[in-house]
Amino acid sequence: MSVATLSEVSAIVKSVKKSIDDTSTPSSPVSHIDRVLQTSIERLPTPAGTLFERVDFLIEQGQQIASQSANAAQTLTFWRVGLEVHRDILREQRADYGKHIVSTLSTQLVAKRGRSYAVRNLRRMIQFARLFPDPEIVSTLSTQLSWSHIIELLPIKNNEARLFYADQAAHNQLSVQELRGIISRKAFERKEIANAQITPGSAVPLDAFRDPYLLDFLMLKDTYLEHDLESAILRDLEEFLLETGNGFTFVARQKRMIIDNEDYYLDLLFYSRSLHRLIAVELKLGKFKAAYKGQMELYLRWLDRHDRQVGEEAPLGLILCTEASREQIELLQMDKDGIVVAEFWTALPPKEELENRIQVILRDAREREARRELPSENRGTE
Repeated sequence: MSVATLSEVSAIVKSVKKSIDDTSTPSSPVSHIDRVLQTSIERLPTPAGTLFERVDFLIEQGQQIASQSANAAQTLTFWRVGLEVHRDILREQRADYGKHIVSTLSTQLVAKRGRSYAVRNLRRMIQFARLFPDPEIVSTLSTQLSWSHIIELLPIKNNEARLFYADQAAHNQLSVQELRGIISRKAFERKEIANAQITPGSAVPLDAFRDPYLLDFLMLKDTYLEHDLESAILRDLEEFLLETGNGFTFVARQKRMIIDNEDYYLDLLFYSRSLHRLIAVELKLGKFKAAYKGQMELYLRWLDRHDRQVGEEAPLGLILCTEASREQIELLQMDKDGIVVAEFWTALPPKEELENRIQVILRDAREREARRELPSENRGTE
């Protein structure tokens, strides 16, 4: 087995040290960080209060900017180091070289730069550079996510899913624990299942909902009423809003609507900042029924006439059922009327069972999508 020579090690160590130390290259993505931080400084609010309160506020803001700068610089440095080592390994085109050079390089870097460059972390840097080859994406992520966030993203095999989770973490300012949670709860796959309901000409935008919604955090007992479910959601509203994943804010519970001198009550009403529209939510125990469509359409028309503000998009409806009747949902084409149906699960199955159930639902959803795309004359021959 061939081992990296001393000259090979020396050459790559010099190159990597240059990447670690050099942050002034004009073409470097570091300039993007500088622009973001400068914008952050320019947008700082003018403090008010006593002299002490104003100065204390400025110090706190400065510490936040310094922390943001340090995290961005660390993440970007790790990417550049990983890229340099990855390129060197590709140039050599020897599997044994890559194995030994990482170990040798790590030993030398740890001696000078500390434990951040231990073998395991150095391999993560290489993986980071390989999975995120676009410098513009990396420079943006480095100002929004910490290295700990990046570590959670690296094991994800699907590139589209990896970018989805990165965007969710950045856009919603998720903690590392929250990011780990949405990954383990298969947020990407559940988004794809919900998207499968959306047909050409749909009034529902892609990526707006998930299916199923995992409401295990509500800690409901085996038997409960719709009122209990509604109360539990409001009790754990923060968890529910995180589960929706689309910037929902709570508006009303049991929203009253007077139609033909009769009172109607919508279970829950939210507003989505990202979608710029009201979201009406109805909670139903048991399987979905076709009659639910007419009820939700009535609520959406009323909201559109009476509650929709200037500049907002038309309201959308989300019907949450214990069990979705997926063929009925497909035939009704409710997405054209701005309505989505999703299951909700109040008990989270074990990890392996969750993965299997989600994969089965996703596979079936994609099969339904494929059937819809078949020419009409071929559908009856399946």
